[in-house]
Amino acid sequence: MAKYSTGSGGSDGGGSCELCGSEDGDLRTATVAGATLQVCGDCARHGDAGDRSTEDDGDADRKKRAARNTAKIQDARSGDASHWEDGAGYDDDQLPYLVADYAERLQRARQDAGLQVDELADRIDADESAVLAVEHGRATQAGVGGSVIERLEDALDVTLIDTS
Repeated sequence: MAKYSTGSGGSDGGGSCELCGSEDGDLRTATVAGATLQVCGDCARHGDAGDRSTEDDGDADRKKRAARNTAKIQDARSGDASHWEDGAGYDDDQLPYLVADYAERLQRARQDAGLQVDELADRIDADESAVLAVEHGRATQAGVGGSVIERLEDALDVTLIDTS
């Protein structure tokens, strides 16, 4: 969390920007809304115009900041991203593009077949929550796999996948 100061303007900012709280080794003094703060390069632009160095306004500094931000993004991406896929199995069972009215089509086909949601789920060997998610138009948010959609199509002879 950011710390705010009406401080002395001294060089001891605690190693973090007093405006945004980022850990930036390259802190500088800037006056922001009347307060003298130790801020990072990104927050220095919020300082009063008289406090900005010509380096902050120059093209070279913008390029340095852009390179630093790009490096931070690359560092974050190169880490272990397995937490994004936990439980989804998305690479193995991607959800295909669905027709616009897939929820209504599934519900109508299930009712026409005389099945309850739990009966349909049992028939296609899927979780009842997955079938409900598709019927409510939440297939993507619920992480329903493409294999579930295909089994629903086969069991009810209904088209849910957009092939166009």
